[in-house]
Amino acid sequence: MEILAFGVQADEKPLLEKAFRAEGHHEVRCLDVFLNEDTAPIAAGYETVSTSVNCELGNHVLQTLTAGGTQMIAQRSTGFNNIDLKVAERLALTVARVSYYSPHSVAEFAWTLAMAVNRNIVRASIRTRDFDFRLDGLMGRDMHGRTAGILGTGKIGEAFTRIAHGFGMNLLGWDVAENPACLELGMKYVPKHQLLAESDLVSLHVPLLPQTRHLLDAAALRTMKDDAILVNSSRGGLIDSRALVAELREGRFTGVGLDVYEAEAGLFFLDKSLEVVDDDTLARLVTFPNVVVTSHQAYYTVDAVGQIIETTVQNVLDYTAGRRSENVLVPAPAPAHT
Repeated sequence: MEILAFGVQADEKPLLEKAFRAEGHHEVRCLDVFLNEDTAPIAAGYETVSTSVNCELGNHVLQTLTAGGTQMIAQRSTGFNNIDLKVAERLALTVARVSYYSPHSVAEFAWTLAMAVNRNIVRASIRTRDFDFRLDGLMGRDMHGRTAGILGTGKIGEAFTRIAHGFGMNLLGWDVAENPACLELGMKYVPKHQLLAESDLVSLHVPLLPQTRHLLDAAALRTMKDDAILVNSSRGGLIDSRALVAELREGRFTGVGLDVYEAEAGLFFLDKSLEVVDDDTLARLVTFPNVVVTSHQAYYTVDAVGQIIETTVQNVLDYTAGRRSENVLVPAPAPAHT
């Protein structure tokens, strides 16, 4: 069976092809375009398609896939908010994701963003390229002794917490359940408003669900310290971007590091340098000198991508063998009894 993979990055393609070639029973055709209403017809005749987090799998796309013969979707990410699971179930589509990959990739990148804005690395690099070696405007702060607030203390949040502990920071956490490993590191779990009010660094590590959309809305952002650092390497929809722009315009926050953006679909992973981007909110965000925006690359290490591909291949094998694992979001329909 040949699998059609959408949204495959150039660095990812040889790894994905090699993995399926080593498996021996399946082949993969890699496309750099993302799955959406315009590209869905390309999948006609493919029983299995593989998708990335910026593919759009709403009602129309899923119906087009089903009409073309697709029966299985293998998502190459942990997040699946881009897939309408209710429609997929109604159409009897099997949907699987990657429930786990290296949490260190995202946690380490979140800290990279935090330190980049804290120590003004981007501004300093641009200056020295022009042989401007002044230190004016580059003063940062020690993290040691300050307070880190971690919203979401699952595997990635825990990895982020361990690094914060290594810096010698005070640790505040917020989650639906307390993580024993974080408690052992000295974390104190507090209500969200208290965490935001007391933290010098706030990092987001929760999934995007209906109840977490705009977790940091205008009111929550106003609760934060004026000189706080905010980092989001999870999902863009966790922050009300317009409200964030309004706070930044007031001169608030020492720095903001964003690897995700709530309207990133159709932008991130693509070259838009020769086009007019009509997203005024994103255009405004990238103009602030204390904001660093990257294009959803926190997961993008050879270790994490390798694990993602390995799990994706296994998900396809499980599907063809009729097995069900913890990665399955929508199982194959049970055979009809005669």
